[in-house]
Amino acid sequence: MTELSQREKDFLIEKLQNGEQLPDDFKYKLFPTTQKEYELVYAGKMRKEDILADEDGVTAAPLQIERTYNGDRESYPDGWKNMIVFGDNLQFLKTIYKNEDPLIKNKVKGKVKLIYIDPPFATESDFSGSQGQKAYTDKAKDAEFVEFIRRRLIVAREILASDGSIYVHMDTKKGHYIKMILDEVFGEHHFRNEIVWCYFGFKRKTSKKFPQKHDTIYSYTKSSTYQWETQFRQHSQAYKERFKIDKDGRLYRDDVNPTAGGSRVIYLDEIEGDIIESYWTDISPVNPVAKERTGYPTQKPEALLQRIIESSTEEGDLVLDFFGGSGTTAAVAEKLNRKWITCDIGKFSYYTLQKRILTIENTRSLQNKNIDYKKTSRAFETLNLGFYDIEKLFKLKHEEYQNFVLNLFEVNPKSKKIAGIEFQGERKDGYDVLIWKYWEHKDAAVDEDYLQILHKNIGKKVGDRIYIVAPANSVQFIDDYYEIGDVRYYFLKVPYQIIQELHKEKFKKFRQPTSSSNVNSLENAVGFHFIRQPEVKSSFDNGVITIEAFKAYYPDEDTLEDIPGLDALAMVVVDKDYNGNEFLMSDVFFAADIIGEDGQAQISIQDCGHKVSAVYVDIYGNEFREVFTNKNINV
Repeated sequence: MTELSQREKDFLIEKLQNGEQLPDDFKYKLFPTTQKEYELVYAGKMRKEDILADEDGVTAAPLQIERTYNGDRESYPDGWKNMIVFGDNLQFLKTIYKNEDPLIKNKVKGKVKLIYIDPPFATESDFSGSQGQKAYTDKAKDAEFVEFIRRRLIVAREILASDGSIYVHMDTKKGHYIKMILDEVFGEHHFRNEIVWCYFGFKRKTSKKFPQKHDTIYSYTKSSTYQWETQFRQHSQAYKERFKIDKDGRLYRDDVNPTAGGSRVIYLDEIEGDIIESYWTDISPVNPVAKERTGYPTQKPEALLQRIIESSTEEGDLVLDFFGGSGTTAAVAEKLNRKWITCDIGKFSYYTLQKRILTIENTRSLQNKNIDYKKTSRAFETLNLGFYDIEKLFKLKHEEYQNFVLNLFEVNPKSKKIAGIEFQGERKDGYDVLIWKYWEHKDAAVDEDYLQILHKNIGKKVGDRIYIVAPANSVQFIDDYYEIGDVRYYFLKVPYQIIQELHKEKFKKFRQPTSSSNVNSLENAVGFHFIRQPEVKSSFDNGVITIEAFKAYYPDEDTLEDIPGLDALAMVVVDKDYNGNEFLMSDVFFAADIIGEDGQAQISIQDCGHKVSAVYVDIYGNEFREVFTNKNINV
């Protein structure tokens, strides 16, 4: 421990006596981290212990099922359903790590056999998409980017199976930093490969350097014991021509046996193939007109993920990709009979993922590129994390509702009675939590009369505070607490935000992109939020949607304020041939591309069906949906 001055000791004692949070610099003085022989040092780097203890302000959040797809179709014998999660991936990783959410408890942590991630690693000036569109906006610069990835890798390691592997896909600009972080998190002795993927294709002349035509994929394992299956590629025609045909029609050649001496005969049909090394030149990037093309920037080819998944997993193993993007990992895992989970914070990614899995039978087979896969997907669920539908919350069974809100407010389930009053949980600081059973008090409210009666029963039997979880419309107080005598009764309102003192950082939503140039922005979401539908005034005529007015809401502490105009519009996702059941994205229109100088937005949709469904997404991820009838088509 670093020697403290008397002034620092006095300051520290005062903080501890008042039960206040210690400043970070004191934590490092009291509990210094033993430095390794070498490591990457930069501003804002947190201790592993603090990240896992949620000192970064990012906490676990409960999962909410949005919908189950293909639930009546083939599933796994143990009832497992694959998952598409919409939410912040660090929150999601911590939810897995805490292993308390009933939807995934004891099903994911320690059972993930493979993690593959392809995080955004370029800047606007580094990469251009189709039609000159920029595919990345690297908002997290340099040290912020490295720490952004490192925090996720730290939690990811904790949820890997003991024999699990991780593959991190990077390019040359940031890869060397992430390599050092991977050495730190997983251990340099668990480094397995630096895979060089060369994506040969059209080469543009570059100024004063060689054209960049490869990415790097770093492969690590959690331990020295891990799943591995050697991969082979088919022999080239030139190699086959080195063989002769024997009297039985078998291809063979004479070869020198360097270990046993002399010669030997090698038969081609006894050789598995050409062993694949760490330099991959046989996998092309996704062709712009390929059937697997989704239209999502930075999409990786299925053949790339096939090789990785087949080398490090077996059928039935669980694969995780927490930068879901275009959904290649999920699609390939599905085709290879692996369980899978994918997560992304972007709505464009979410709808791309959903469509890709729902239409997987129309995509190419991995074994034969000339035929379709033809098999529908197994059952999978779409889930929200940190962003909830209040109506679905109140439709839960009472026990499920109680478990959900306990997780939401980070309360440990602990049932007990005080003076005959039932309490359902206890906060980490030891204070008791009572859940207002709204289903038993339909004509009552959490008001002054209720608190006076409650206080009369328990006031002298509890500490100086009690927390009450209740629907916001049941709480008849504007303030966050009501004080009676020496006891403060705090209100945890649903659906409004948790009171600020319970969280280390102010809640922050992730802003959805308004143009394709920042589809892969790197941002953190903090806390949780509830869906608040935007208000939309629109019309549909002859294949054209006109948005005349748009108003969205965002939570600002305890109030809701409106954002006028189309400035709050992020994108419009369209199913141009809606079947009335499953929404399948056919087009996405970003606000930057459709808003005119008159302040209105027009969307021209080609080849509409009888029904057209539009999902308007605001900058905070809230949605409003409507269905139009195409009068030009008779049914």
